[in-house]
Amino acid sequence: MRSVKSHYGGVYISGGSYKTSLSSKTELGLNPNFNGMTIKGNGRVVFGDNFHSGEGCLILTSNHNYNGNALPYDETNIDKDVIIGNNVWFGDRVIVMGGVKIGDGCIIQAGAVVVKDIPDLGIAGGNPAQVFKYRDKEHYYSLLEKGLFH
Repeated sequence: MRSVKSHYGGVYISGGSYKTSLSSKTELGLNPNFNGMTIKGNGRVVFGDNFHSGEGCLILTSNHNYNGNALPYDETNIDKDVIIGNNVWFGDRVIVMGGVKIGDGCIIQAGAVVVKDIPDLGIAGGNPAQVFKYRDKEHYYSLLEKGLFH
């Protein structure tokens, strides 16, 4: 946790063989729960409150510059931030590419590759990840109002 840019309150990182590696540009909200997360690159990653992840998740915030002065890419990187809203849940082995915003209350299905923004309450999966359903808005906001968090 010494490498994290900022966090508030407690942080849950599961033990055992799960790997969790957060970058120095990582900002954590309240009550984050990691069961295996690797963040690579120079972009900023912001987690909202009550984030939960499955095993083997990966966030990539830097890409090689393939439009540079060498092939297949040059020595420069293209860095992009990732913003993750409140009450978001990643299944196992989710991959998120730089430049993506994942809205409040989203669920990202196991094995999904997120390459574009996911709107609030979206449930997304696949490669590339697509929203296939939304959480029940009334139910979600009722639980939020009551402060019922896992």
